[in-house]
Parts: sequence; structure tokens; C-alpha cells
Amino acid sequence: MNYPLKELHTWCLQQLSLEPADAAAELAVVSGDASFRCYYRLSLAAGGSVIAVHAPPDKEDNLAFATVQALLHSNGARVPALLGWDKPRGFLLQEDFGDQLLWPLLVNSAAADHYYRQAFSALLVMQRIPADQHSLPEYDELRLTAEMTLFSEWFVAGLLGYQLDSDELAMLREVFSLLCRRALAQPQVLVHRDFHSRNIMVLADERLGIIDFQDAVQGPISYDLVSLVRDCYIRWPDEMVDEWIGVYRQMAIRAGLLKGVDEAEFRQDVDWMGLQRHIKVLGIFARLNLRDGKSGYMADLPLVLEYTLNIASRYSEFDQFLQWFELKLMPLICQQSWFKDAE
Repeated sequence: MNYPLKELHTWCLQQLSLEPADAAAELAVVSGDASFRCYYRLSLAAGGSVIAVHAPPDKEDNLAFATVQALLHSNGARVPALLGWDKPRGFLLQEDFGDQLLWPLLVNSAAADHYYRQAFSALLVMQRIPADQHSLPEYDELRLTAEMTLFSEWFVAGLLGYQLDSDELAMLREVFSLLCRRALAQPQVLVHRDFHSRNIMVLADERLGIIDFQDAVQGPISYDLVSLVRDCYIRWPDEMVDEWIGVYRQMAIRAGLLKGVDEAEFRQDVDWMGLQRHIKVLGIFARLNLRDGKSGYMADLPLVLEYTLNIASRYSEFDQFLQWFELKLMPLICQQSWFKDAE
């Protein structure tokens, strides 16, 4: 094994009080993700396995991961147990949730309905955690706006090569401000911030396990819901999404998290929150490609683009944004290989 894998392997054995003969001689690659974290499986001779993580401390906030893990675990959320942590080297040892992501199991609408209703319950466990139990960052206007400016910087300028003039920048600032105000007017709860089918695992007991939670914040109640039902990696018919929004709303009301928010108002909250998220994701996926060399996310840009334009078209407040997007950006987008390949 190469450094730091050899060191990571030795450290894992030490954490588990094992001899080399008690475990596999090498770590097996499990996956990487959109961050700099790398995941490996260590199989144990006695049966079972654990997950070793290398998360370089100069690039990853491991303290945030450990803090959120402890918060979620202590409040009943099904997250991997943290078995060890070497702060200086960025080594972590976790419970092994297996390999079964939710995403490939969503083979049809019946399967999606079955698992999404479970996911709503798992989400509510996190959302019911009182704010006075943690000091997570606020998903405030500064943070929400900074995320959307990734669209201007990385998608519009970086990927498409389009230079925004002062009027266009002013128009985008107004759109961003509208979306922020709507988000901040919602009930504020714990937000996973990346709650979707590739960060939900189906465990051996058929329970759902939650991963990739280290960026959690205190923010709008609709954020994680729309991340799931308008998942950037899989699309469902609008009528199904509308039904799920209604199901979740009733569950949240019974949980005491939604009070005095009627159905139409909540659906608009979800729509506008999703628009904020998808504008951000256009920028993030472009940045992953341009800055980090992770081109795999480009195949998912057309769906994110579809969400963005579809929701913007439903509300007159975004008419100018939609017209600008279709007139100025779509001709450039149509020339992109990632867009052509999706047609």
C-alpha cells in the first residue's frame, strides 16, 4: 500500500486492538465523493468490517464531522458510529453501513414511494433536534447568497464563458435576495444540507442510514425535503413530487415543526428553496469539473438545469431571470458537449 494507506491501515489495527493477522492485509477502496475524503473498507478475520477514512485536515473540517455525528447519533438518527479519529493526520474509523445506496434501488415510482416515506421519518428525527442542543452555523442570508454566487462565477463565467454586465448582476442580486428572504421566513431546523439518494443507505435491517452530514446547519425546513424529492440525480413526475410534499407536510405538522403554514404557502416554500439549491448546484457541478477535475457531475447538469427553468417558469417574480437565461445562456449551453450528450 502507498502512503498514507499503509499508515491508515496500521492505525486502524491499533484502534481496534488487532494484530495484522486479524484483518485483511490491505484496505479496499470503497469510494471518494465530491470532497477530498477517501473511503476504504477493512475486512476483519473474525467477520464484519469497518470503514477507514482519509480526510486531509487541511482540506476537510473533520471537527465538524465529529461534532455533527455525535449530535445526530445522540438524538436517534441512524448515522455511522465514529470508532476512532486521528486529528493531525485526518484519519477516521467508522461503522460500516455496507454498499447499498438508496439511489440504485429507486427502480420505479412504487419503490421510490416506499423509501421516500421512510426517508421523511429519518429526516424528521434530525429536524426535531432542538437548536439549543447545538451551535451549528446559521443558514443565513450571507451563506445562502454566497452559494448562489457560485452560479455566476463557475457556471456562467467559468463554464459558459459569459461575462455578466452591471444590469445582469443587479438582476441576479434581486433574484438571490427574493430567494433568501423566502428561505429565512420559513421555520428553521437542523438541515443536513445534502439529503438525497446518494447520501442515504439501505442497511441490512432495511432501515435507512444517513451519511455525508458534516455540513449541517440551522436553516429552512424545506431544504432537505426538496433535496430529496427533486434529487439532482433522479427525476420523478411532478404529480409524485407534489404528493410527497403533501405527505411530508402532514408528518411535519404532526411532529410540531410546521404551524400556521397552509399547503399552497408550503409548496411555494419548497419551490423557491429548490430554486436556490439548484442555482447553487449549477455552480458547484461546474466548479467540480473546472477546478477539481471531477467531470462525472457534468452528466447531471441537464437535470439540474431542467429543475431550475421549470420552477422559475411557475412564478412571475422570476420572469426576467427566465427570459435572460433562455436568451443569453441557452444558446451557449446548447453548444456544450454535456448538454448535447443528454439530448
